[in-house]
Amino acid sequence: GVADRRHRRLLVAGLVGLAATLLTACGGSAQSADGELYGTRLDPPFSVSSTPLTDTDGRPFSLTEDTDRPLTLVFFGYTHCPDICQTVMANLSSAMTRLDDADRERVDVVLVTTDPARDTESVLATYLTHFDPDFIGLTGDLDTIVAVAKPLGVGITQGEKLPSGGYEITHGTTITGIDAADEGFVYWDEQTSSAQFAADIHTLLNQ
Repeated sequence: GVADRRHRRLLVAGLVGLAATLLTACGGSAQSADGELYGTRLDPPFSVSSTPLTDTDGRPFSLTEDTDRPLTLVFFGYTHCPDICQTVMANLSSAMTRLDDADRERVDVVLVTTDPARDTESVLATYLTHFDPDFIGLTGDLDTIVAVAKPLGVGITQGEKLPSGGYEITHGTTITGIDAADEGFVYWDEQTSSAQFAADIHTLLNQ
């Protein structure tokens, strides 16, 4: 009857409202607890190793000595990574296109390989051209890379070889922001969107 139809309408309305609430809670529009950034500020900040790695031109590159821009975003990943690395790099690349020239010129993005056995300088250089030719690629001895990653809260583990001949590499997936004082003062997780990266980069550069 009329009462049954009204009940069904109210039930549907309630479910729609619940769905909207869940979407809001899970969506990318809610900022982090500090109300300012999508990323998370670190207090105290991470220390950053000064140990140099090797860039795609074969030159030494230190995350402290050679990062002279106000903001450097560092991600540890590898070119054979099947999913997360490509997503993060694509989002960072897209974020750069969202910035105006003034912001873009004050930020660097660095990919440190976690698979130096396969990610030679030339392999890294070719890989990065698919995302942004201005991105910096670093390789080196695996033990050195592990040591550089550790103070940034990133663990790296090389797994067993697969029947295909390749092997899996487990690595932390956070992206760390290093400031002009050479401290890791903010980080983002791998689910951060390009719009969120761009918004935070603009905020951090202009605060």
